[in-house]
Amino acid sequence: MPLLDMPLDQLKTYQGRNPRPADLDEYWEAALQEMRATDPLVELVPSEFTTPFAECFDLYFTGVRGARIHAKYVRPTRTGGPHPALLQFHGYTGNSGDWQDKLQYAALGFSVAAMDVRGQGGLSEDTGGVKGTTHHGHFIRGLDGEADNLLFRHIFLDTAQLASIVMSFPEIDENRVGASGWSQGGALTMACAALEPRIRKAAPVYPFLSDYKRVWEMDLAEDAYAELRTYFRHFDPQHKREEEIFTKLGYIDIQHLAHRIRAELLIGVGLMDPICPPSTQFAAINKVTSPVQLEIYPDFGHEGLPGMQDKIYQFMKTL
Repeated sequence: MPLLDMPLDQLKTYQGRNPRPADLDEYWEAALQEMRATDPLVELVPSEFTTPFAECFDLYFTGVRGARIHAKYVRPTRTGGPHPALLQFHGYTGNSGDWQDKLQYAALGFSVAAMDVRGQGGLSEDTGGVKGTTHHGHFIRGLDGEADNLLFRHIFLDTAQLASIVMSFPEIDENRVGASGWSQGGALTMACAALEPRIRKAAPVYPFLSDYKRVWEMDLAEDAYAELRTYFRHFDPQHKREEEIFTKLGYIDIQHLAHRIRAELLIGVGLMDPICPPSTQFAAINKVTSPVQLEIYPDFGHEGLPGMQDKIYQFMKTL
């Protein structure tokens, strides 16, 4: 089998390279306190998109630092009592997608909430000083300030806040909520499950935002990780602050949150992935202590994985 990264047996024991900040647990507990103290001011606005078997809403809530966050929310019309829900998270710079792809779960009797990430391709706000999309440069945002201003801190909290809001809806069984996403969406799925331990099932596929230093050492800081190279070239051209920078990125490295996950996991990995190298994914996977089902695609990269959506559907339908 051709190799981009380590052999599979080494991947299954790899523990990551990126430094873990000494106060990481305190950092996230303080972040969660800020989130819980934020009045979400939830608003459900009926959508112009309609279907006979579900209601469709634009859901808005206020996240940390005052940003209004948007999600598409689909609620089946006939369920016979509290029912399960699925949270969906999109890829880097994307958005929550069309209504249509949520309906397969509504047909199962699930509500679905699909979040737009702040400042990317959807309707959620980035309150960093400008109106409208900021689109790129997100995981290096905040590196030159206090660690509690890292943009992905706020985005991770948005996922947990959305989960909490959906779990509070009277139609939802809070013990039957899952989460799923690919790439950035995979990272946000893991962050959500880590910060909201009531998430019961999570299905991340080739998760992004993990083991930044390993990406750098593999000379793969391009495409989704190109911001690392951009940052060093412009703001630390001699790498005098390299250890400081990677340590600060450790606050938003999902491998350092993975031990908090209590959900059952289904994870898809392509072993030829040059965008989110397999070792960076396994750095997080190998720190999960809850049950993990791995779906390995030896010849596939950062692309569609045949049958993976069907596997996720089968996995989630038993919530």
